Amino acid sequence: MNHSGIIGNFIGGIISLVLVVSATAQSLEIQGQVIDAVSADPLVGATVQASASGTFTDLTGRFSLSINPQNRVITISYVGYKSLEFSVPTLDSLQMLNLQLEPISNLLNEVTVTTGKYEQPLGETTVSLEILRPALLEQTNTTSIDDVLGKVPGVAIIDGQANIRGGSGFSYGAGSRVLVLVDDIPAYQADAGFPNWDDFPIENLAQVEVVKGAASALYGSAALNGIINLRTAYAREKPHSKISIFGGQMLAPRDPQKKWWSKAPGEFGFSATDARRIGKFDLVHAVYFLDRNSVNREGYDQYGRINSKIRYKLTERVELGIRGSFNRGVDQSFFYWLDSGSGAYQGDSSAYSTSDYFRYSVDPYLKIINDRGDRHEFKSRLFHVDNRNNAGRSNTSKLWYGEYQFLHRMPGINAILTTGLVGIKTNVQAELYGDTTLKSNNIAAFLQLEKKWHQLSLNLGVRYEQNTVSGPSAIGTERIPNGKIQETKPVFRLGANYQLAEGTYLRASWGQGYRYPTIAEKYISTSFGATLISPNLSLQSETGWSGEVGLKQGFELGEFGGFIDVAAYWSEYFDMMEFVFTGLIKGFQSQNVGDTRIRGIDVSLNARGNLLGVPATMMAGYTFVDPTFQNFTARDSMNSTAGYNILKYRSKHLVKFDGQTDFDKLNVGLSVQYTSNMEAIDRVFYLFVPGLEKFRDTHRGYALTDLRVLYAVTDRMTLSTQCRNLFNVEYSERPGLLAPPRSVTFRLDYEL
Repeated sequence: MNHSGIIGNFIGGIISLVLVVSATAQSLEIQGQVIDAVSADPLVGATVQASASGTFTDLTGRFSLSINPQNRVITISYVGYKSLEFSVPTLDSLQMLNLQLEPISNLLNEVTVTTGKYEQPLGETTVSLEILRPALLEQTNTTSIDDVLGKVPGVAIIDGQANIRGGSGFSYGAGSRVLVLVDDIPAYQADAGFPNWDDFPIENLAQVEVVKGAASALYGSAALNGIINLRTAYAREKPHSKISIFGGQMLAPRDPQKKWWSKAPGEFGFSATDARRIGKFDLVHAVYFLDRNSVNREGYDQYGRINSKIRYKLTERVELGIRGSFNRGVDQSFFYWLDSGSGAYQGDSSAYSTSDYFRYSVDPYLKIINDRGDRHEFKSRLFHVDNRNNAGRSNTSKLWYGEYQFLHRMPGINAILTTGLVGIKTNVQAELYGDTTLKSNNIAAFLQLEKKWHQLSLNLGVRYEQNTVSGPSAIGTERIPNGKIQETKPVFRLGANYQLAEGTYLRASWGQGYRYPTIAEKYISTSFGATLISPNLSLQSETGWSGEVGLKQGFELGEFGGFIDVAAYWSEYFDMMEFVFTGLIKGFQSQNVGDTRIRGIDVSLNARGNLLGVPATMMAGYTFVDPTFQNFTARDSMNSTAGYNILKYRSKHLVKFDGQTDFDKLNVGLSVQYTSNMEAIDRVFYLFVPGLEKFRDTHRGYALTDLRVLYAVTDRMTLSTQCRNLFNVEYSERPGLLAPPRSVTFRLDYEL
């Protein structure tokens, strides 16, 4: 008899578990451990079910459960893994069973945590969500995560500012409706509510999750338009170390008169990462350095950063950890070009901005899981920013963040309750804001309940938020009593997901949004060349709601499979905040422009497998955006270059495609992105920015193509190259800034 074959058929390669079974007259006591079959990592929070009783695994993957001797059937399940149902044998003595839990390769079962603050399959989420894997980051030779986010369907990055489904325009680093998280903790700058993309550890990411739609109920006011969650990786059972060296060079632009250089601008950098387990410690450390000369004359970017992540398992149910990031650098750039001809890559001397900065964040946390699978988690952050800028734009800020989160699992009714408290405190000192001190406080409580009935999942979320800002009582002719502004606001969300058939999920969601003005939007006072930017103490918060109906359909074509997602969305904003030109005396100012409506369709495709016998992965999408004022006025028309009803700084059509082969030695990838014309901008830019009107008349939307090749030199060494903007398209993401021409980059990765 083939004993190994019998055992293999019994366990199906699904779980690894150590069972100690002791029988009594009334019950059997089951103890065990559940681990990943591939990595041997313990699976935390796996469900262990026996008839009416059940439990969850702890931080080491262990569990203990008493079962009825008359019903020995045990079911063990975990999101993203195949479930196992088996019968515990009758034992006269202690016995060890070595079993393993195998991951599911289906894309619909990929694990996501952002939409509910706990693990759930991608197919069962109630909102549109995209997942980026770290392999794409490495193979595109990216030096900043925002470069790759532009490949996500429905996402546009305008000069570093994230825009999801047309929910935002362009505000040059002040205010954002998209919240960026690092390991579920907000990572925006205290004064501007804006992410510093160069801080984020692209060299140590497990995956990136992009939520499209209002998420204010769980994450607060900055998540009015969506969330980008960067989840960093932990150490595995086997130590892993890697060194990367990369560089690139700009090639000549299509128009020869725009080439100002004799020696082509380029960049060089390196990174090193080390991840290992030592006893109860998980240690991950990374260093990164980049030295870039911009295609824009006298523009440069030079910085180095260190990221560390440490986890310590105090007991089987208690985990301590801390994550730290340190970034020191200098950079210089200009706001708009000298002219659209020979000066397109050169700036007026008064429009340059120079920065010498130091930023660091420290994020300690504590996680406790009880014997019922409930999770208590304490998260915190200290984020310090010190920017020394020219022309009176220096600023220093500190942000303190604290969150208590409680997750209660109710296996008897198949429900999960997530609730918590959040506190955020900031202290800002800046020349930008009248050379004064500004303080803000945010206090919030949230609750979300998710209940599942067979194929139907429903969730309900609510958040109550209070914002307070203390600053000067008067700026110019504007006054605030005692300099203090306070506001409270509740927001709600509803979501449903119904599995119509295997691989077919119908969903609907509706969520309220709320965003309080950032300090930068309310108090900023500066200029870029002839462009003035003035404070507005009477600026009010914006509210709104976002709804969508979507269908996610899995498919298999031979050995190639994935899913297609189609969503129709509708968002309405009330008292929307936008920077608008108010006249020569005050220049640009953040104002409440009125009520707006943004509708559209979002289609995406994700697939992988063997296509025509070739291993391949694919991500593609099309987004249609219809952004309008609810009450279009003559004033709106006068301020805009478009004489019809459309919000400024939006493109109506976005088309994305990224495909890649995955051979053993050679991988080839192709990326194509089409962005339609930005139909409306502030008309006053035609006066301040030389040649802008003529440029926009002759450049109506653009398509970009990138080609990349990766070759595995050895089992440990890979060499990759990429040609960006392959056809050397001349285009501009935002007014007055010409995008780089064709460039070539190289990267060498070596695993120690």
